[in-house]
Amino acid sequence: MTGQETALAGVFPQATDAQWRALVERALKGASFETLVSKSYDGLSLEPIYARAAGSPFPVLRKNPGRWAILARVDVPNADAANRLALQDLDGGADGLHLVFAGSIGAYGGGLVGDDDDAIAHALANVRLDYGIPLTLDSSPRAPGAAQALMRFVDRQHIEPSLTRVSMGFDPLGAQARHGFAAEPWTQVSQSFARDVKAAADAGFVYATAVADARVVHSAGGTESQELAFALSSALAYLRALADAGVELDAARGLIAFRFCADADELLGVAKFRAARRLWARVEEACGLSPKPALVFAETAWRMMARRDPWNNILRGTLAAFSAAIGGADAVSVLPFTQALGAPDEFARRLARDTQLVLQDESHIDAVDDPTSGAGGFEALTDALCARAWGLFQQIEADGGLPTALETGVFQAGVAEAAALRAKNVARAKDKLIGANQFPDIHEGALDVLAPYDAAAETVEPPTGARKSVPLAPRRLAEPFERLREESDVRRAELGDRPKIFLANLGPVAAFTARANFAKNFFEAGGVEAVFGPETESTTELVDAYRESGAKLACLCSSDRIYGDSAETAALALKGAGAGLYLAGRPGELEERLRHAGVTGFIYAGCDMHGALRRALSEAK
Repeated sequence: MTGQETALAGVFPQATDAQWRALVERALKGASFETLVSKSYDGLSLEPIYARAAGSPFPVLRKNPGRWAILARVDVPNADAANRLALQDLDGGADGLHLVFAGSIGAYGGGLVGDDDDAIAHALANVRLDYGIPLTLDSSPRAPGAAQALMRFVDRQHIEPSLTRVSMGFDPLGAQARHGFAAEPWTQVSQSFARDVKAAADAGFVYATAVADARVVHSAGGTESQELAFALSSALAYLRALADAGVELDAARGLIAFRFCADADELLGVAKFRAARRLWARVEEACGLSPKPALVFAETAWRMMARRDPWNNILRGTLAAFSAAIGGADAVSVLPFTQALGAPDEFARRLARDTQLVLQDESHIDAVDDPTSGAGGFEALTDALCARAWGLFQQIEADGGLPTALETGVFQAGVAEAAALRAKNVARAKDKLIGANQFPDIHEGALDVLAPYDAAAETVEPPTGARKSVPLAPRRLAEPFERLREESDVRRAELGDRPKIFLANLGPVAAFTARANFAKNFFEAGGVEAVFGPETESTTELVDAYRESGAKLACLCSSDRIYGDSAETAALALKGAGAGLYLAGRPGELEERLRHAGVTGFIYAGCDMHGALRRALSEAK
């Protein structure tokens, strides 16, 4: 929280930090202020209140001030279909295109499959690159000729390459991290990389010829500092390769861009983009160069996307796009909300670009450069991320650089550790995913896509003799819960209904409503449909309602006081009727008695939700 230095409108005095803290302490009613402090996966403290940042912070500016570029993905396999969608996106307000090839870091179940002259010509027919439309390639080992085919396409159109904004996207380290192999040792790969980049630059293509792409780390479950350190080490490796090939450092740095994921965590998201620019400026200074704003691309995060109740992806994507724009990204690509289901149709693509158009044309968040400058929270998190990422970057470099860290698997091990903790928190619903582990819609309808999700489009077979390492495979956070829902769908398709659980409500409505609603959301997140029992004081009526429900499971729902009075009796009666029993809430001192009465599982906030659902789904079949 940041206040003005002068009294608001000359009337209201400016509140001090001590006054805010006094109000917070009163609201906490004796609880520690530290209970409001949370931790990021990097271990950074997220405070509830921040003082205004002192001094003049380092400005974080876009390479191209003003509006950021709105990019639309071109990622369907057929080049003609891809071209039709691309032209629709450009006519509908997109500024440029992001060409995604099968096997690339951002394939996500799709991607162009042809990399020859004919495929590129069909995909880009009637796209006016001579107008300066931004065009970025998501390079792939399955499309090794894409960049050269694109250069030949531009030449056939008689377009001066230096006037275009075409990014070839050369990124061998990103591909190695994603697929877990390198065709040759880095000494040879770096030479090939430098030749390709230099050839493109000599031909006039100087707009982000190489890209240090940290999406692979984010998609695999990594932390913000791991993303930053990866991108920094990758860019430095590319800078060295170009310098060894005779390219002057000042020219070489201009050929390298960055690409990061933006997710729904606004605070850390904005801080990450701001930190990326500060860190790269520090590398430039170490190389004896005066810092210049780097070119930074952003894409909304794959790992936050969900297949279930995908409408929530629109909200997540909006917050992510906002964070990337506020953080200073030069170009942003929003994943359409049905991306995890398959190739998005025209409606989903329209919403993706309209998300950014509203942020620009109605919210005008592009009107101020570095709008969070001086804001205590953002400055503190930016500084903390810079310190943490710089330390990790130095460790990578001290151990031989990113190529060595990938080959030995040291870097991947750190990402895996963070991903495991993240998965644990999702399984316990500590990290909440609306539509997945929170507030599921078990009766949702199907949504249209142009083609189903194709996992094979993301794979690349290593060539004979390749140097293999541990891949950083993408994983969506909602996947474990989606697999449970898929099991439920199979049961429904085969038998006509889903597995069910009967909510045995004890006492009056006021006593059981909160826990009954909690239990409904809890079990339906795993595909077990909840059937509400009646409001009744009669155990016989409760058992009769259970039998009529057709459920194999029952969950007792009420207040702690009523559990003490009635839960044991109700449990014995439901157990006698053949029910597998759960109870909503912590059992406390009643646990032994309740287990003896037949209760085998207890559900509550913070329990192993995924484990309990996996067990319940098995028992309910």
